Amino acid sequence: MDQGAPDGAVRMTAWVRGRVQGVGFRWWARSRALELGLTGSASNLRDGRVEVVAEGERRSCDLLLTALEAADVPGRPGQVTGVAVRWDAPRGGLRGFEER
Repeated sequence: MDQGAPDGAVRMTAWVRGRVQGVGFRWWARSRALELGLTGSASNLRDGRVEVVAEGERRSCDLLLTALEAADVPGRPGQVTGVAVRWDAPRGGLRGFEER
């Protein structure tokens, strides 16, 4: 997928490392995604990361990614030490934004 596309629908998968489980991080990510009009999910992984899958407009996904990656975000629970991201074409079929 062309990461430079300024608009259009995309699917972003972000794997967030740090102290992000058991602190309300998935709820926080869900709230930000819904504010941005995105659909998807935030899920705990066995290795301690949180996987955030979001579909919607590229600009909205970029804003969510910025909030996930930023060093100091007021009100964000936990502590993020790194984020890996993959961009794809949207798959559709998502409704709302779930915490898993």
